[in-house]
Amino acid sequence: MKVGVYTSGGDAPGMNACIRAVVRTALHAGKSVVGIYQGYQGMIDANFEEMTSRSVSNIIQLGGTILKTARCAAFRTAEGRQQAYEHIKAAGIDALIGIGGDGTFSGAEVFSREFDIPVICIPGTIDNDLYGSDFTLGYDTATNTVIEAIDKIRDTAASHDRLFFVEVMGRDSGCIALNAGIAGGAEAILLPEKSMGIDTLCSQLETAANSKKASTIVIVAEGEENGGAYKVAKEVKERFDFYDTKVTILGHLQRGGSPSSFDRVLASRLGYAAVKRLLAGESRVMVGLWGNEIKATPLEEVLNRKVFKLSEDMLEMMEVLSI
Repeated sequence: MKVGVYTSGGDAPGMNACIRAVVRTALHAGKSVVGIYQGYQGMIDANFEEMTSRSVSNIIQLGGTILKTARCAAFRTAEGRQQAYEHIKAAGIDALIGIGGDGTFSGAEVFSREFDIPVICIPGTIDNDLYGSDFTLGYDTATNTVIEAIDKIRDTAASHDRLFFVEVMGRDSGCIALNAGIAGGAEAILLPEKSMGIDTLCSQLETAANSKKASTIVIVAEGEENGGAYKVAKEVKERFDFYDTKVTILGHLQRGGSPSSFDRVLASRLGYAAVKRLLAGESRVMVGLWGNEIKATPLEEVLNRKVFKLSEDMLEMMEVLSI
């Protein structure tokens, strides 16, 4: 068996640690490994490289992905997938392991069904928004990055009695916003999953102002319904002109950096498990962390089931602790 490994979609800290685990587990089992550069685009372009144990030396601590990643509109077409298949077969690749999010999984599921190629997927996205795993690669690191930024913003906010709106990633998922907001002591958190109108937010900010807080921080997930941090800040400023209001967009800062210990260990466990499942004859599944166990979930189920990972207790606790 020759295993092809690739990363696709948005990069996430821990992807390199996962590539390392896949390569070395496969080699230990006597299989050869091919790195596919730039995801599905690399399949279409035949951008392959044979990988050895030394190919993945000294990468466990690196952010990003050594295999690169790219969006690939051509792979969404039957013609593009056919071209990718021909290149994969010509390279002698018998099975695939893909690391990424739901877009990666959609492509893998269709490709595997069309050409009967075994494929195992690994959840690599900072958003932590996939069914079938309590945590996805990169989420812990991204949350820690946000917390570090909040702590630094809090210092300057307290020095100037300012109200800061900090926008974090999370178009459809508020996991980063909620957990980083609680850990950073935010006074309010705006989430895509739970509506909070401007009136409610202003009421919370008024309470904070009346309690003589030296600084106030509001965490805004990019996908929340009010339109993002700049729009929310503008509306709040119109109601509370006494606030010195500032906005910080953390953006792609959250994707970078050395992965945390948790993400390195999770990446290693998932990469190892993906190869073991492949060798056992499984296909079209995602390996993920349930509790403290690694389990496999059919890709079709992962793609079709929505997941709500925000604890109601944490949502209530957020409001209680912000007073």
